[in-house]
Amino acid sequence: MSTSETLTVGTAREPEAEPAPRRHRRKGGSTWGRALRRDWQLYSLAVLPLLFFVIFRYLPMLGNVIAFRKFEPGGSIFGEEWVGLRYVKMFLNDPTFWNVFTNTLILGALTLIFCFPLPIVLALLLNEVRRRALKRFLQSVSYLPHFLSVVIVAGLVMQMTAVDGPINALLGYLGSEKISFMQDPDWFRTIYVSSEVWQTVGWGTILYLAALTTIDDQLYEAARMDGASRWRQVWHVTLPGIRPTAVTLLILNIGTFMAVGFEKVFLLYNPLTYPTADVISTYLYRMGLEASNFSYAAAIGLFEAVVGLVLILSANVISRRTVGTSLW
Repeated sequence: MSTSETLTVGTAREPEAEPAPRRHRRKGGSTWGRALRRDWQLYSLAVLPLLFFVIFRYLPMLGNVIAFRKFEPGGSIFGEEWVGLRYVKMFLNDPTFWNVFTNTLILGALTLIFCFPLPIVLALLLNEVRRRALKRFLQSVSYLPHFLSVVIVAGLVMQMTAVDGPINALLGYLGSEKISFMQDPDWFRTIYVSSEVWQTVGWGTILYLAALTTIDDQLYEAARMDGASRWRQVWHVTLPGIRPTAVTLLILNIGTFMAVGFEKVFLLYNPLTYPTADVISTYLYRMGLEASNFSYAAAIGLFEAVVGLVLILSANVISRRTVGTSLW
């Protein structure tokens, strides 16, 4: 082989690699813009709810600043002068506040204990009813109290528990003495929780009945083939199937643990039942609107909100670590 052929072979070029095609990245803004243009009717439905929460939930939070400032009627809506933790120390040292705080905890706990599991029990019972007409009738009867206003429910409770009401008439027929239910502090919690159960339990079954429809029928068939009784099927198939729904509602109920219904308590209680009936919301009403001590009331309301936030965060963490279900 000659020298020129050797050079030709030695200097032969390898084929050049083709340049990789350029990828065009989609911009987030254009994607959102196309989605808005395509589904603007659906997004428009969220405008009013967003405005509601902004106007009635988030903007009023600015008023919490008067918990640390001295507010005078007719002055600035954000207070006249900075007083720091003065009002916080006031309610921490106020024995009346701790009395209403204890009442709030007790009423909230009783409401949670009775009003949370009973809708599950009622939903399981309704799910076992095979006659469709009877099932619809029972559902309608159980839902009806929810649509009554709190004023009507309070009026019914007061009429039923009056000295000359039907309950005392039944007690007199049985030979017992009449009881002044609405003037006895020891009876207030029983009356309040009973009325809450009557008004809310039926409506609370809706979500659980919907969750029951999502359980696969093949799971029940497999359980029956394994010889499981009806109770075993409920325990091992039904309850695990509705557990995510139950845990979510439990977390939400714990978050509103401190917000015991103001309207019903306000309509049912009186100065004679203050020792057991007075809760934080009614105490705030008297301090803020009747006594015009707005800064003090704002400090107590802020404390209540912080306690509720701690409760819902704690419940969410515990639920996520124990059962694997949480809100976020």
